[in-house]
Amino acid sequence: MKLTNMTCKALWIGIALSVASMGAYAAESHMAQALKHAEAGAKASDAKAITEHAESAKSHATIAEEHLKAGAVSLDSAIEHGKQGHADLAKKAAEEAVTHLKAAQ
Repeated sequence: MKLTNMTCKALWIGIALSVASMGAYAAESHMAQALKHAEAGAKASDAKAITEHAESAKSHATIAEEHLKAGAVSLDSAIEHGKQGHADLAKKAAEEAVTHLKAAQ
């Protein structure tokens, strides 16, 4: 019985990690998606297509900007904790900054 419970837990953990990694992958491409849509809008010839691509580009650019701001906040936190000698908290904040900066790409 315990083996079955452990197997189910491992399965759910695996599913959760898979879903989380898909979300991280999607977040990592916001700047690329913004550029892709902006380029497509610049090449389009009709107003509707230009508008749709521009709106998509702006949405991705806005999300990237939010991640950049959050990354800067996390870096500020890492600096403050580092100055106070709190290595664990500084490291955690630096790791959060890396996550946000990667997501902004």
